[in-house]
Amino acid sequence: MTESQPDDPAKPESAPAATPPEPAPPPVPAVEPPAAAEPSADRAAPSPQPPSPPPAPAKRGFFRRRQAPPRQSAREARLARRNERWKKRARTPILVAADAVLTLAVLALAGGLAGIVYFNHALSAPGPLAAAKVIVVPRGAGTRDVGDTLEKAGAIKSGWMFFAAAQAAGDRGKLKAGEYQIPAHASLRAVVAMIAAGKVMQHPITIPEGLTSQQVVARLESEDVLKGDIASTPPEGSLLPETYNVVRDTPRSELLATMAEKDRELVKEVWAGRDPSVPLKSPEELVTLASLVEKETALPAERPRIAAVFVNRLKRGMRLQSDPTIIYGLVGGKGTLGRPISRADVAKATPYNTYTIRGLPPGPITNPGKASLEAAAHPAKTDDLYFVADGHGGHAFAATFAEHRKNVENLRAIEALRGEQVPDRMELDLDEDDDPAATAASPPARPSRSRRR
Repeated sequence: MTESQPDDPAKPESAPAATPPEPAPPPVPAVEPPAAAEPSADRAAPSPQPPSPPPAPAKRGFFRRRQAPPRQSAREARLARRNERWKKRARTPILVAADAVLTLAVLALAGGLAGIVYFNHALSAPGPLAAAKVIVVPRGAGTRDVGDTLEKAGAIKSGWMFFAAAQAAGDRGKLKAGEYQIPAHASLRAVVAMIAAGKVMQHPITIPEGLTSQQVVARLESEDVLKGDIASTPPEGSLLPETYNVVRDTPRSELLATMAEKDRELVKEVWAGRDPSVPLKSPEELVTLASLVEKETALPAERPRIAAVFVNRLKRGMRLQSDPTIIYGLVGGKGTLGRPISRADVAKATPYNTYTIRGLPPGPITNPGKASLEAAAHPAKTDDLYFVADGHGGHAFAATFAEHRKNVENLRAIEALRGEQVPDRMELDLDEDDDPAATAASPPARPSRSRRR
C-alpha cells in the first residue's frame, strides 16, 4: 500500500486527469506601416495586398475568340440589325462618292455665300478718297487698265475688285473714256456705274451776248479744254451766246457747229412768233435789228423800249443813228474802237454807219442773245423816237425832239458835276434831221451828235 496523497478539498476524488494544453501558434512578425501615415492605436495595420497581375493581352489573329455579345432586348436587336444594314450600304462605292460630292457641295455653297456677302460688302463700302478727285480714263483702255488707273490714283482699293465688279454688273465692255470727277468716299459700285454711264466731267464755257464772231472764235481758242483748229470765222450773228457744257478735248469746230445750230433754231422760233406789225422782211433783218438792241443796252428791261425806238424810226423813214454801227463800220469784227467816238468818226461814211445811211445796216454787228431777239420781235408799244444816256447806267427816252434836247442837257449837267470832259460831238448842235418833220428831206451835211450811248 502506497503512501496516500493529501486530500484536495477543491477537487473531488473522482475527477479525471486534465488533458495537456495545445502548443501556442508562432508569433506573426509585425509589418511596419509606411512612415507617411502612422496607424491608429485602436486598430491593427492592414496586411499588404499583393499586386494584381496585368490583364492578359487580347488574342489577335484569325483564330481569336470572340466575346459573347451582351444580351439585348428585341427592340435593341432590331435597331442593331438596321444599323448594320445601313453601315453595309454606306460602305458601297456609289454612296461613298455621293456622300463626298454632297459634302463638297455643301462646303462650296457655304463658301459661295460667304464670298457673296463679302463681295457685296466690298461693292458698297465707302471708297478711300478723302476728297473729290479728277481722273482721266484714256481712250482704248481695257477694264483691267481702267482698274489699275483708278487704283494708282487712290480712287479704289483694288484693280482686281474693279474688274470683278464690272464683270458682275455686265459693264465690262461698256466703260467709256473721258475725264471723271470721282466724289469723296465713292463706293466701288458707284465708280463702275459712273464710268459705264459715261458721266464725264462737264466744263462750262460761257459766250456772253454782244460778242462778234471774231471775238467768239478768239475766246474758244483760249479754252484749253477744247482741241482742234477753227478753219474760218462764222458769219456775224450766226452764233447763239449761251453757256455750253463740254467735255475735255471737244473739238472747237464741233462747239461752233452746236452754237450755230442752236442759233438757227432760236431765230426760226422767234421769227414764227413775231409781232406782224414790225417792219421786218426776213429772219436776217430780225437778227440785224436785235444786234443793234444788244449793243445799245445791257439792261434787260430797256431792250423792248430800245427796239421800239428803232422800229418807230424805221416806220417814219428816219436814220437809226446808232453809235455801235459807227464802231463796227470802222473796225468790223474786232469789236472795240479803243477810244471815244470822234466827230470825224460820225461823219465817216461806211456801209454800217446808221448816221449816214437810212434803214438797217446790211447785216448784224454782233451775235445777239435770246432776250434781244425777243425784244426785236416784240418791241414795246411806245411813241419814243429818241434816247440818250441818263448818266446812271440807263437811258432817258423821249417822243419829241424838244424832250430829247432836255434829256441831253441833263446829261451834260451830270457830266459837268462829275468833272468829266464832254466830247466835242456832244455839243448841242442838233440837226434838223432829228426832227420827224424833216425826215423826207435829203441827209444833212453834218450828222446828228445828239445821242451818246
